[in-house]
Parts: sequence; C-alpha cells; structure tokens
Amino acid sequence: MAVRLIIFDLDGTLIDSVEDICGAVNYAIEPHGLAPVTLEETRASVGEGVPSLIEKVLTLKKATFLDTEALTKRVLEYYSSHLVAKTAPYPEVRETLEHLGACRKAVISNKLTGLAERILEALDLRKYFEVVAGSDSCPERKPSPVPVLRVLSLLDVPPQEALIVGDSVYDMAAGRAAGLGTVAVTYGYGTPGFSEGCDFVIDRFSELLEVVQGLEP
Repeated sequence: MAVRLIIFDLDGTLIDSVEDICGAVNYAIEPHGLAPVTLEETRASVGEGVPSLIEKVLTLKKATFLDTEALTKRVLEYYSSHLVAKTAPYPEVRETLEHLGACRKAVISNKLTGLAERILEALDLRKYFEVVAGSDSCPERKPSPVPVLRVLSLLDVPPQEALIVGDSVYDMAAGRAAGLGTVAVTYGYGTPGFSEGCDFVIDRFSELLEVVQGLEP
C-alpha cells in the first residue's frame, strides 16, 4: 500500500498542550471553590472536546450540579488567549513532517477548528497540512468516522491509501471505522490499552517514517 495521505490528531499527537488546557479548566472552576485539577487528571479527561472535558471534571469533583455550558464558555474564553503559553510540538514532529513531504497531510481535532488553526500557525506547523478540521467542521466528531471520511472526500484519497495517527481510542476508532490504517502513539494522553488492535504502535514521532517506508510497494 502506498501512503498518499496521513491524518493526524492534534493534542497528544503533534503537540503537548495539557498545561494550557489544565490552566484554562482551573481558571473556569476556581470561582466555584473546587480544588484545581492536576495535569494527570487533565490528561485522562481530554480527547472529546471541551464540553466533555468539563463534564468529566465536574464528575471527578462531585460538582455535576454546576452549569456545564457556562463553564465551557469560560474555559474557551481563557484558553483562546493562552493557546501556546506552554504548548509545544512533541520532539521530532517538525523534522518528521519535513521528511514526509511526499505524503499529503491533514489534521482532525476534537477542538474547535479556529483554535486548532491558531495553534498550528503560532507553532509554525500549519504549512504542513492541506486541511485542518475541528469539532465544528462536521456534524459528528471522533470517534465517529464522519470527519475522517469528509477529509478523504475533500482530498480525493481512498481510505486504503491513508493512515490516521493519534493517541486515543477516539482517533483509532474513527480511523478504523473509515477503513484507514491506524498508527497509535504511546507518548500522548492515551489511556492504557488504547492501542490494542492498531496496525502500528510507535513510541517516538520519527518512527512514523519507518511505518510509511515499510508500506511502500
């Protein structure tokens, strides 16, 4: 199989953003007297977008009586002004993307498209991707295959010639349901066992080069 397209998750795959996300959540819940969430708690809760993140945090803090919608708005207001205060690409990301120049590339994130675009621009990564699709790009989000199928359609690439790279069960489920090869990264925020059944598992981003080379006819 020749790989013509690689679809990447953003948080936990291309970038380590947990500190900025954690800071935004703590800013939102602080007025309600809740104990701050830790980085570990944040890592375990991200992946399905901010509303889901807030719901998980409120369940953790036994504060489900609070207004999820209002807290989501407060998180996004703060986060939009602190997108890359501490966020950075993972090691080897930039160099590997350069070496993957022959492959078309896209990003599918469960965060809002505008935020994903701004982060990639700020980190000088946007230039590598033809398409950036966020949670507001489609009627469904990962683990649904809908955003993956939409990107395949936009770029006119069949699923058998594409890979999805991610750090969560949501990425792997979306890719698998769309018929893509799945590449799980172990350095991100994925829960234990999330990579079971994946086609490839990599511990460093640069190992993606070996995966792609190994699939060349």
